[in-house]
Amino acid sequence: MPIETQPAALDAPQKAVAPRRIVLTGFMGSGKSTVGPILAARLGWGFHDVDEVIESEGGVAIADLFARYGEAAFREREFSTITRLAEGDATVIALGGGAIERDETRALLLSNPGTLLVHLEVELATTLARCRGTENTRPVLADQSNLRDRYERRMPLYRTAHVSIPVDHLTPEQAVEAILQAAR
Repeated sequence: MPIETQPAALDAPQKAVAPRRIVLTGFMGSGKSTVGPILAARLGWGFHDVDEVIESEGGVAIADLFARYGEAAFREREFSTITRLAEGDATVIALGGGAIERDETRALLLSNPGTLLVHLEVELATTLARCRGTENTRPVLADQSNLRDRYERRMPLYRTAHVSIPVDHLTPEQAVEAILQAAR
């Protein structure tokens, strides 16, 4: 199954394009920040966690950005960061859990030549188990009353990715193997 195809004449066969960057998406606790560096190391590529880049460049934690400026302002900064990072080659990028909600972000990542968008799919119960005790640093997790709604709203958006891999019962190394298999 080709990952991505280049435009071709109607009667010409389409040729698969090898990914030049792999972007990981999924709900919090799916393993993006854990799997990403392992995948990058296996490929000999660089790794960028979008949230870490935003925190480093802004000198402030994501939770503080949410509190000071609101989610809309954060998502604007996030989109700008993703756009810049998605221009690079030989890189693995881990998105924040909510980045996929922005139409422009999805469009960019789904249509950007050489980009393989991979959804690491987890059940909500897995998220809660993996993220227990991190409510102070994860603004969305702290909002328990809306957590299930966010999860259910985002799941169809995550599933628009080029590849969706259930990772509830995979080790990080097994998830990397599944991603590498999908990229072939």
